[in-house]
Amino acid sequence: MWRRYLLWFAHEHVDFRYAEMQSIISLLKIPMKFIETPCVSRPYWIVELPEEECIRKIASRSVLLKNCIELWSRAKTEDRLHENLKSAIKNISCKWIIPEGGNSNISDSHICPSELLEACSDSSKSFKIDVETFCKHFSIKEKVEKIEKFSYLPLEGPVKLKKPDITLSYIEFYGIDPNNVPNQPHDLFFGRWVVDGQRELIQTHSLKKRHFIGNTSMDAQLALVMANQARVDHADVIYDPFVGSGSLFIAAAHFGAYVWGSDIDFMMLHARTRPTRVGKKSRDKDESIAGNMRQYGSSSRYLDVIVSDFSLPMWKDKLTFDAIITDPPYGIREPTEKIGIERENYTLSEDHLVNHIPAKVDYELPHMYNDLLTFAAKHLEAGKRLVCWYPVIREDYKEEHLPSHPSLKLVANSEQLLSKLTARRLLTYEKISDQLPSTGGGTMTGTQNFREKYFSSGEATRKQRHEKRIQEMAANIFGKQRSILNENHLKQNK
Repeated sequence: MWRRYLLWFAHEHVDFRYAEMQSIISLLKIPMKFIETPCVSRPYWIVELPEEECIRKIASRSVLLKNCIELWSRAKTEDRLHENLKSAIKNISCKWIIPEGGNSNISDSHICPSELLEACSDSSKSFKIDVETFCKHFSIKEKVEKIEKFSYLPLEGPVKLKKPDITLSYIEFYGIDPNNVPNQPHDLFFGRWVVDGQRELIQTHSLKKRHFIGNTSMDAQLALVMANQARVDHADVIYDPFVGSGSLFIAAAHFGAYVWGSDIDFMMLHARTRPTRVGKKSRDKDESIAGNMRQYGSSSRYLDVIVSDFSLPMWKDKLTFDAIITDPPYGIREPTEKIGIERENYTLSEDHLVNHIPAKVDYELPHMYNDLLTFAAKHLEAGKRLVCWYPVIREDYKEEHLPSHPSLKLVANSEQLLSKLTARRLLTYEKISDQLPSTGGGTMTGTQNFREKYFSSGEATRKQRHEKRIQEMAANIFGKQRSILNENHLKQNK
């Protein structure tokens, strides 16, 4: 008999919930049946799984899952909930009783088999009943009154409030609007607590505790979600082409992957940039990506990072990765740059290549994402995934404008709101073909005006607009200096 479970999620990053769970169950190859259609306005799913070990495996990965309960009863009213449980004590059919002619998407009249209750009736097993509410607060007295109503259950063991053998959960759901709480709950649930999700990892990996961070270090929770959506598994080799301070390395290594990255920013990779934390004037000597890996006990998973320009291919054609996870720069808090020079027909003698400091030009977002998808199509194993962030102007967003490639299939697209004007979308692509088009195949649409619209709007702060002007002036000055220096070297040679 398949077991029925209530999956209770944290009510944040709601748009990522389905994508993370689908990625996990596809990685673990676990079949799942939905008893009720999932809805974004409810922080729970009711599902059936073949065995309890399946939900334990899922919970060992998910950071958006709060906890999981083996469901005994679900109802719209408190009286109905108790009627279902009393009927369940008499249900010896070894299966759920589902009335005919009812609403197939509402399970409030379903009766669970008595064997679920009997498994908790051992007199040697201690128990307790927890009362939880969503969007409403109960006093201790009210909780005790709720618990006493379950006195008819065949629980023969002793009550133990700390670390009992069995924890039973009673949950009342009052909706998701704290400003409009109804007098009666929308839904009520009762069952046996099974396992918690991985929410504690959010604090363990928090940027506040991390030794080395940058201006755009990825939030710990979202980094773990990205690793799950990339289906990172033990001994996988993952690559981040815009590695920055290496935040995504921590999440991927937690799930057992070996990590490899590159970035054009020499100063960031060597931890020589201006400190990010307020009040800190200089970076510590031991700040580095490798230092972060040591901090989390993942040094053995760290392969290396390389200073390189992603627009210039440097990898052998036959090299492949198990996943590519990255957050490319958007040109807002970090510049989008690649090696180049705006002057035409510019040449440099071999004698000066050793001491030459290459100039940089703007790496336009459409070209960057075209290069990223083309690289993924070439260097990912078949069936493996690219997970990346993509910035959008909300009013201009259309799904058909997202980057695409004939060898990659978009399997997940979740939105994180940044402001009234802007958002970024977490895109998950899966490689479906090894056949590469002769022209590269990637499309370049949708991001051409993101940076210009952002800075021309009221969203950009005065500090950001000032930093943009400084970046443009510096690029212009250093570009001229490089040209003058190189021209002088050439004249001396002649």
